[in-house]
Amino acid sequence: MRFDILTLFPGLFTSVFAESIVGRAQADGLVEIHLHNIRDYTTDKHHVTDDTPYGGGGGMVMKAEPILLALDDILGAELVAAQKATGEVQVPVILLTPAGRPFDQPTARRLEEYGRIVLICGRYEGVDERINQLAVTHELSIGDYVLSGGEIPAMAVVEAVTRLVPGVLGDMRAVIDDSHSSGLLEYPHYTKPAEVRGLGVPDVLTSGDHARITRWRREQALLRTRERRPDILARAALSEQDERFLSGLPDAESSEPG
Repeated sequence: MRFDILTLFPGLFTSVFAESIVGRAQADGLVEIHLHNIRDYTTDKHHVTDDTPYGGGGGMVMKAEPILLALDDILGAELVAAQKATGEVQVPVILLTPAGRPFDQPTARRLEEYGRIVLICGRYEGVDERINQLAVTHELSIGDYVLSGGEIPAMAVVEAVTRLVPGVLGDMRAVIDDSHSSGLLEYPHYTKPAEVRGLGVPDVLTSGDHARITRWRREQALLRTRERRPDILARAALSEQDERFLSGLPDAESSEPG
């Protein structure tokens, strides 16, 4: 899997991608991450990448030309143009923006199937819209809030997609059981010791009855999802047994912060 990341701050990624799963995936040759400094593609002596917005207003807007030149260099102008003209995507060109579609686990799975993606990290007030018209195939957001730029969202996308690359995780059950992979939030986990400051482990987990453990975990996932993310539960694939369990619960109370 190859990631090409266009950013004004490539140094932000160095330590993050050198550690943990992403770092090991690169060391094992399963993932390549290429950082491209957008300033390298400017054509003026001051390497200007932003300008004031047409129509007035506050903030600055990232210029289109340096990003387009970077994409031409990385993917080739012909491929960039063909993807927009035909709608047939070979290498997704993704703009990280608060205005994008929500990034979720199904999206991560679809992106992994391409084998290569390009991530554009926006900054300032936004990016010249002609980038979307000429090159971008997807706009993604990691949440309903505003960050200073697309670098942290790009890290999140790389992490989520890397976990899905075959061979990256030794035990693929971890991928299947992850929150959102099954359509529900993940069930609670416990490990040794058996007691921590007076709190023990649910008896079912030490019972040795694997059928009971499997059902307990499913019910806990249903309960946690109902309490924390009812929007996810509303579209999850539920069995008749799931439905019976949920129907027997008291009405959920909101756990939203006050």
